[in-house]
Amino acid sequence: MKKVAFYTLGCKLNFSETSTISRQFEDKGYLKVDFQENPDIFIINTCSVTENADKKCKKIVKEAKKISPNSYVTIIGCYAQLKPKEISEIPDVDAVLGAAEKFRLIELLDDFAKAQETKVLASEIQEATTFNNAYSINDRTRTFLKVQDGCNYGCAFCTIPLARGKSRSNTIESVLESAREIAATDVKEIVLTGVNIGDFGIVDGKRNERFADLVFALDDVEGINRFRISSIEPNLLTNEIISFAAQSKRFVPHFHVPLQSGSNTILRKMGRRYLRELYVDRVSKIKSLMPHACIGVDVIVGFPGETDELFLETYNFLNELDISYLHVFTYSERANTRATEMEGVVPKKVRNERSKMLRILSEKKRRKFYEENLGKTFTVLFEEDIENGKMHGFTENYIRVAAKYDPLLINELKTVTLDQINEQGTVEVLEPEVVYEKH
Repeated sequence: MKKVAFYTLGCKLNFSETSTISRQFEDKGYLKVDFQENPDIFIINTCSVTENADKKCKKIVKEAKKISPNSYVTIIGCYAQLKPKEISEIPDVDAVLGAAEKFRLIELLDDFAKAQETKVLASEIQEATTFNNAYSINDRTRTFLKVQDGCNYGCAFCTIPLARGKSRSNTIESVLESAREIAATDVKEIVLTGVNIGDFGIVDGKRNERFADLVFALDDVEGINRFRISSIEPNLLTNEIISFAAQSKRFVPHFHVPLQSGSNTILRKMGRRYLRELYVDRVSKIKSLMPHACIGVDVIVGFPGETDELFLETYNFLNELDISYLHVFTYSERANTRATEMEGVVPKKVRNERSKMLRILSEKKRRKFYEENLGKTFTVLFEEDIENGKMHGFTENYIRVAAKYDPLLINELKTVTLDQINEQGTVEVLEPEVVYEKH
């Protein structure tokens, strides 16, 4: 029996796809093992949102060959679609599969027999028109369920449309079927994932359904305690969705809403489909209905044309906004994007300084959000990780908590009172109380 190991870089969507591909291997009689267990085959699922993701891929290939020198190394994912030739020239890579091919690994790679030359199977991205259903299972306490893929937006900095193709979706009926399958595995929380999940509903190039209707339907799925929306564009986060989440049985009060810049000048240069005023409106709407809601923000620093004044505009905008944390990305030039042709290149040193400023602001925002919730009662889904004798989990509004380790708490929803913030910035809780039964 051949042994296969998987390594995933990047987003929740990649994790869902890796997990699904791993189940394909297990169904065909392969033994899934950990990376260090001398596998015969390595499958590395890559990201290419930042320059570092590309470098990480090369490092992982080296580590794989140290562990198992005679192994067969296959690269899939966004980096594989964007730079198949470049990857094929990395020493010890045996195969590179693009977006349209990665779900057919076993079929296409001839029993993973090594050859003189690297096998490259990467069609043009226009060929990636099929939606491949995917969800993670047995890997984490929560499951990532893919509902949408690709993007039609074409922002000036982004390679994702080149790596994943046009926007396309699963159907509501099929998503519900997957959610019920997941519910049967005793998973308590499903995170809905995609490239642009608010654009859900496009099948074969035509919009047939709406993301809001998917949310409404999932709220009635028995056996799942929580649904979490991974990330949704501000222009697609409608009042209808926010209002529904506020009274939902299962959708949690946590919204991750990409902003990218607090300057309208930069938003226009980026080709974003909203201005900062809309973002303020979305945050205000959420907080008016769910004062305890967690709001996360993606922001890019150092985009071409971002002067000191425009960066301070972003900083001050975020500082005044009632948000909970930031995901800060330092702009990096990506081939075949409009941004690389723009004037006003920001020196990398300045980009890094701005990134540091926003990361510090993020920590302040997170701590303030945590402090506002001390003394309140929430439910926590506890996970397996242990640090310094403590186990951890997240509340419905995404506060990371620590409690005394108890193996009986793993993958259980417990009622807790948030007590104090410890030195690690995690919230300590009073003794967990009653288990939340499944609906």
